[in-house]
Amino acid sequence: MAPQCATLAPVKRKPRIPVLPDATISEQGGLRYLHLETPWIQGAMRVRKPLKLELDYIQRMMAWLLLRTPDSWADTRTLHLGLGAAALTKYCHSVLKVPTTTIELNPKVIAACRAWFCLPDNDDLLNVVEMDAARFVADAAHTASFDALCVDLYDHEAASPVLDDEAFYRACWQVLDDGGVMAVNLFGREASFDRSAARIAAAFGEGRTAMLKPTREGNTIVLAWKGFDLPERDVLAARAETLQARWELPATKWVKLLSGLAPKVKPA
Repeated sequence: MAPQCATLAPVKRKPRIPVLPDATISEQGGLRYLHLETPWIQGAMRVRKPLKLELDYIQRMMAWLLLRTPDSWADTRTLHLGLGAAALTKYCHSVLKVPTTTIELNPKVIAACRAWFCLPDNDDLLNVVEMDAARFVADAAHTASFDALCVDLYDHEAASPVLDDEAFYRACWQVLDDGGVMAVNLFGREASFDRSAARIAAAFGEGRTAMLKPTREGNTIVLAWKGFDLPERDVLAARAETLQARWELPATKWVKLLSGLAPKVKPA
């Protein structure tokens, strides 16, 4: 009689933890750059002016201000998905002085920003959280908790957004309160842009999206908003004048670059 084989219990494997790239630093011409183990620039800071928004596309991410009334700017609750070199986070916290929450998955990026990019410690206005952005926006506890949302989520290869499906953008819509505005950095080939734009439009609804013309580097900022219609051009121009006078942001240029968004493909 053949011996009976023992039944082995299935091996429980620990879930794979993604290996996150190291944050690396370079400097040239008074600018300090953040990289993720590649030559792609994840953010920049002028060493002598650490609060200045140095990169053109980063400045344009602040175009959400145009879509909010000036009397609401001081009370805007901001959420940033992706820390980069902390430029937007520092600007909202230290210049605009508004409540600022930033979600960053990679602890090495957070550490590099605190060591090399003048990111302050968390305080009453600032909360930098090490967490997956998709999980944060999908949490019902954060529904209608923010008025401005900046999304800049690229990995070390910078090929396409890390989070970019319609479910993610619907979750972004969910975390915004009525009157809220989202600014998304899209960088990549035309087909990739059209897919992303279509998903944003599907999540926010007809007539609730616009875009700024691409930068020379190919970054296109898409704006999407909740609970209101796009203000008339003269209203936007007046707000831009106020922004430019108050914070020296090139807001009058943003108005000229702003156009409606008409995605060429259906969302996938």
